[in-house]
Amino acid sequence: MIRFSSSSRVHVCDLPDRFERLKADYAETPNVVPMKDGHAVARSSDFIVYSVEAEYIDRVVAEYGPSTKVHAVVAGQTSVKAPEKLAFEKHLPSDVHIVSCHSLHGPSVSPVGQPLVLIKHRGTDEALALVESILSCLRSRFVYLTYEEHDSVTANTQAVTHAAFLSMGTAWASSKSYPWEQGLYVGGIETVKVNLTLRIYSNAWHVYAGLAILNPSARTQIDQYAKSATELFKLMLQGGAGSTEAAKTLRERVEWGRETVFGDWDAGQSEASDQDKETSPNKKRQPRQPILLSAELLDKFSLGIAKPPSPTPSPSPSATEAPYAPPADQHLSPPLKNRPNSHLSLLAMVDCWSHLGINPYHHLSVAATPLFRLFLGVAEHLFLSESLLRSAISSALFDSWHRPDDLEFVVAARGWSQCVSFGDFEVYRRRFDETRTFFDQRFEEAGKLGSEMIKAVMESELRRESKDDNLDVVVIKTPTVAKFQES
Repeated sequence: MIRFSSSSRVHVCDLPDRFERLKADYAETPNVVPMKDGHAVARSSDFIVYSVEAEYIDRVVAEYGPSTKVHAVVAGQTSVKAPEKLAFEKHLPSDVHIVSCHSLHGPSVSPVGQPLVLIKHRGTDEALALVESILSCLRSRFVYLTYEEHDSVTANTQAVTHAAFLSMGTAWASSKSYPWEQGLYVGGIETVKVNLTLRIYSNAWHVYAGLAILNPSARTQIDQYAKSATELFKLMLQGGAGSTEAAKTLRERVEWGRETVFGDWDAGQSEASDQDKETSPNKKRQPRQPILLSAELLDKFSLGIAKPPSPTPSPSPSATEAPYAPPADQHLSPPLKNRPNSHLSLLAMVDCWSHLGINPYHHLSVAATPLFRLFLGVAEHLFLSESLLRSAISSALFDSWHRPDDLEFVVAARGWSQCVSFGDFEVYRRRFDETRTFFDQRFEEAGKLGSEMIKAVMESELRRESKDDNLDVVVIKTPTVAKFQES
């Protein structure tokens, strides 16, 4: 909560029909002054923030922008900045400053140490200093970007991440089952996927719709994610049906994704940078600590309980000779705790990043949301472990217990991609709400566990970053698009 000095006054407004409720809400807060409409706020305030859904920003600024006080500083808290930029340039008087902002985390996450983007688009250094002073009480980490850089970073860090969790939720809702209650997808990184999926659906739909629909880069990435999931699933089916060529292609494509996304980062951690070598010839870069905590600690935040183990007969000789061959009954049985599954959502994520030329680590220290950081941690946990990745490939090819869920996931991913391509907010809302209704009774429990999990992981990450003097802050403006070539 922002605290104000005794001399500060905050002018607030809402829709006109909510004025009486607004007055009642702030009746005991003398520094907050409710006003009837945006005209009254705009003409009397030195710093003005438009907290408006991106879909409506042009209409709202067109109505109230011309009333802006001379030399005032104007900002917007929209998640997509392209519409905001156009609205401000079109409707605000030329004698006002534009210094925008965006907190890159949800309302239930502590702002301390989280990235807070500041955009000095049109204004003096004094105007920027005023915004920094006002927002410093949040104790967030200021990140200075342009409007265009903001939308590029948020698309790269949020668009596909949201699409993955939205697709997982829709797949489970379509199956009419809570996987963790059946002993499926329980423990370790499955805990992260379940908790974050429910966390997304517990929020307002428009938080995700604006980014997906109004950011052109986001549309491209969501489409590629659906394409990656579809193509990988086809290879899983073909390879599992006996096609050695498809199995070989799946393995090579997954390993190509690992080298494309994680290879340079891994190599870069073992050597000092050129600048480091010049200033400290004997200095070596320390390996970056994994984002995720131990699987055992993550289990404390799990909603479900893993099924007890069942007897496993010895594998047949023919099965042991086949590449990635599973135990004889593994393809029919639900997994034990932390047992392999295809992890299709993660394979598709890394495949998508690879095809779009996105290096997620470039954004990690710039403007990574807790959600993105955790999902990258899950992918990192899988792809940087040779045994876990081989187990996932084997399960993708030979296990059948998760095939129905993988099918539902692919259908859901393609459905969300198609939904975004329509550019219709009402269609997006209906699709979101249909899935949300299925999980409605589980949000309270999941919200508490999810918040505790995020807090534990973020505290660990903040401690690491405070000690790390080798952070490379890079903003990718034009990613280099890669393409997997079959051998």
